[in-house]
Amino acid sequence: MAKAKVKYVDGFVFTVKKTKLADYKKMAAIGKKVWMKHGALGYKECVINDRSPKWITLTFPKLTKAKPNEVVCFSYIEYKSKKHRDQVNAKVMKDEEMQPPKDHKESGMPFDMKKMAFGGFEVIVGD
Repeated sequence: MAKAKVKYVDGFVFTVKKTKLADYKKMAAIGKKVWMKHGALGYKECVINDRSPKWITLTFPKLTKAKPNEVVCFSYIEYKSKKHRDQVNAKVMKDEEMQPPKDHKESGMPFDMKKMAFGGFEVIVGD
């Protein structure tokens, strides 16, 4: 069976406190499992490695105003189309594994969602 072509990507950039990185990795592993179960073509979670290349003036740490105790993360999820993304996300949001525990008082997010940047992107060059 031929692999479906990626034509749409959701991308995220955000910071995570270094002390919460292990919690974030656990949450991201669940996210990958759930998105892939509902039809995403790919799912990646990345932590910054090259924080300040000399040839770039606006880096992700500057863009996110990352504090010294934070790391910058970049993640993306791949889809067949925007319509496919909307269908997958509707299923993901209803999935039991994505619901917070009933007795959980905090948001459960190991990062500040107010500092997260998001965009849905049409792929114009790719496989």
